[in-house]
Amino acid sequence: MEDLQHFSHEQHPLVFEENERSGRSCYGCEERVYGPSYGCKECDRFFHHKSCAELPLGLHHPLHPKHPLILFSPERYKNKEFPYENVKCEVCKEVDPYQYSYGCSRCNFNIHIKCAVLPIEAEFHDHPLTPFCKSITFTCDICGKEDKGRPYLCGPCSFWIHRRCASFPRRVKVVRHKHPLHLTHSSHEVDQSDSRICPLCVQKVDTHYGLYYCSTCDFVTHLDCALDWRNRDRDWEKLKDEESSESKATLEIEDTKLGEFADSSAYKVKKTNVGKDGTEIATEIEHFSHEHDLKLSDDEVQNNEICDGCVRAILPPFYSLISDILTHPGHEHQLILSSVESKHNCSCCGFKVSPIFCCTTCDFALDFKCATLPHTTSYKQHEHPFTLRYTAEDDSGEYYCDICEEERDSKHWFYYCEDCSYPAHPKCILGKYPNCTFGVAYTFGCHSHPLTFIEETKDHPLCRSCRRPCKELIYQCAQCNYNWHYHCVY
Repeated sequence: MEDLQHFSHEQHPLVFEENERSGRSCYGCEERVYGPSYGCKECDRFFHHKSCAELPLGLHHPLHPKHPLILFSPERYKNKEFPYENVKCEVCKEVDPYQYSYGCSRCNFNIHIKCAVLPIEAEFHDHPLTPFCKSITFTCDICGKEDKGRPYLCGPCSFWIHRRCASFPRRVKVVRHKHPLHLTHSSHEVDQSDSRICPLCVQKVDTHYGLYYCSTCDFVTHLDCALDWRNRDRDWEKLKDEESSESKATLEIEDTKLGEFADSSAYKVKKTNVGKDGTEIATEIEHFSHEHDLKLSDDEVQNNEICDGCVRAILPPFYSLISDILTHPGHEHQLILSSVESKHNCSCCGFKVSPIFCCTTCDFALDFKCATLPHTTSYKQHEHPFTLRYTAEDDSGEYYCDICEEERDSKHWFYYCEDCSYPAHPKCILGKYPNCTFGVAYTFGCHSHPLTFIEETKDHPLCRSCRRPCKELIYQCAQCNYNWHYHCVY
């Protein structure tokens, strides 16, 4: 999409953005901007919905058939010849100098762009939606939110809807479900159970309003969760107009042997299994590129993921983090990974970190760091092993870490030496980055010398790639005094 030279801001072109998520006010209609939009990147202003930016400069309207109407921006009212107090919309009878309007100077006829809009079509609804001319308090039949403004109305269905919600696509596909989802707002199509859970955010879904639904699998999600850019299947969206049947690529997969792996300095083998042919296979590895262990998987890849190493399409078998569904010995119920920002704090450490595993039965939540804590471990200054404990060791009411001597929260997990009755914080036992090996040098294409992986620096030098301060997890060339964030070297 090309940049737009717009009459409201002649100094700079307005730049197109496919999926604006800031929610800033549209310069044309004052409503929040989501989705396709235009805006001035130089001034960080003049943001428009795509539809508002592309409004025709002239309009023949049935409410004023005598003359064509001209589009005016709010800048018009800065001119003393057009005092905004005298410019009233002929439809809603309100004065609003902060939105675009169409006007006829000869007749002193004015109409807000919201009031000038003719009925629109929504992908998911059978009837045209007519804009309501006056501002009222209403509950949107799609998102279920109460609001005050000018809704769109379907007369035959007594159906009220936000303008934003009217633009929702009829079908979407999310990366965590194999079938496309369709938007429904019919209570007859979905079981109206109070216990319906959205698997993307692990929160309850109100089935009385709009949602995305797979009738084949009885799979429901919130509207915002399915439309979140982190969950959308981008490859499916490129192909969704082609109604061709799905085809599966076939590839002869060679045996994954330890001897065929890359330079062993890039990873450490943590667990192995013996295959049917007697070949030893690494099932869990510690890789330099990530602080958590990666596990071998032969699952079908349904979301067209790209390998973070070679930047090619992933086909099984491959190494990845733990699955979306987790059964942990520290909790009695199954946990599901939330793929949107969660409201929960981790029940085991108290921090709010995303992504996080959430329980659909109770309020328990578990972040990645706590989910991957080893059940048993050792501490360099203690002779006995430590075991991960999920509940307090006694009912004394006073709990401290014997390493840092600071107080412990009795609800949080901790490590405990049974032989010495010695409790400790996980961070005191394992360190901040327990799965990272610091001080090892690696070679990357971004620099001619080997780069050493270090935990942190005191002076926070600028990254050679993104020019932002490097604080932790840094690749450093001591010879050139260059630094990179760990995710900027690829």
